[in-house]
Amino acid sequence: MPEFVNPFTGMVPGRKMTDTELLRALRLDLSAEQEAIHLYLAHADATDNELARKVLQDVADEERVHAGEFQRLIKILAGDEESLLAEGAEEVNATAEGREPPGVSRASSPRFEGGTHSTRAPAPSAQRPIPTIGDLKGMERR
Repeated sequence: MPEFVNPFTGMVPGRKMTDTELLRALRLDLSAEQEAIHLYLAHADATDNELARKVLQDVADEERVHAGEFQRLIKILAGDEESLLAEGAEEVNATAEGREPPGVSRASSPRFEGGTHSTRAPAPSAQRPIPTIGDLKGMERR
């Protein structure tokens, strides 16, 4: 979650940001816009007050415009952003059309069993146990 307590978060003391630092800061800005959109729409959904709903939805739409501005700037500065986003979009398109997404090996994907697509979850005995907080804390010490 973005840090809002310190208004200078992301600033580099005594110098201007490098392009790499700027790109990282813009990704944080984009994340904050997405979080604001979620929050405003959740509040709009949680009230029956029509005026509040309309205002919250309008503000969420403004945040979506801001998100678009940040995303475009990131695409310009990152260089490879456009191609990577297009690759992700193609993977979703392939899945939606029932095709195997590019770069996905049936043998390495848990969704495929014996070379055929399976939408069934593996049998409970074949599933790995979900780690607990205790398991994760134990990993810190390693």
